[in-house]
Amino acid sequence: MKVKSYNEWDQIVEQIIPQLKHNILLLKGNLGAGKTTFTQFLLKKLESNDEVTSPTYSIVNEYNTPKGKVYHFDLYRLKNIEEVYDIGIEEYLDNAFLCIIEWPEVYEEELYGLKYHTMSIVNTGDEREVLFE
Repeated sequence: MKVKSYNEWDQIVEQIIPQLKHNILLLKGNLGAGKTTFTQFLLKKLESNDEVTSPTYSIVNEYNTPKGKVYHFDLYRLKNIEEVYDIGIEEYLDNAFLCIIEWPEVYEEELYGLKYHTMSIVNTGDEREVLFE
């Protein structure tokens, strides 16, 4: 899937929502790739009225949707797995309709055996390439 303009994120979300079978979505991509922008479009489509912002400094943001809580993590600043456990990530995973995890690399190994989706956004200059699995 390719994104060439801001409003095309809406089409990406339309394609991805029917494929969401698990409550964990790992979001990968370099700085400025569009991870938070995608999340804004996704939460709007999930009928959340909350303002969606990057959890860069808060580490986790909580949003309400008619289907349940959505937790949006940014693990970029966490240095090791102990710091991830310190924020109580397991409890969030257990109690969420959906957990969106940006910069999941520090935690990814711990997901072994769990079912989750991975979405990668590659910034190729004038467009974004989106891969969803």
